[in-house]
Amino acid sequence: MTRAYVIAQAAVTNPEQYEGYKALAGAAVAKYGGKYIVRGGATHLLEGDWAHPKGTSCGAPPRLVILEFASIEQARRFYDSPEYQAARQQRQGAAQMNMLVVEGL
Repeated sequence: MTRAYVIAQAAVTNPEQYEGYKALAGAAVAKYGGKYIVRGGATHLLEGDWAHPKGTSCGAPPRLVILEFASIEQARRFYDSPEYQAARQQRQGAAQMNMLVVEGL
């Protein structure tokens, strides 16, 4: 089975509220068998002009998160779960997000 990676890019506009999202999202990731590979951390632009989520702009590259799941199907179960939907509700007004899932090697 091919692993899957969820890659998310966030422009956080309300850090205090975003902490609530992180707690709910982390619990959902764990429940659906995912693990964090990258969760925020310092970024260093090496090339190009990294795009920011629609409607936001700032000098630093956006916050990046990479999750690993056993499969695309499991990543979708996480994303569509009631637990992650609650996290998304918490995130409203706290961050603009781009997210995708990609098959690994």
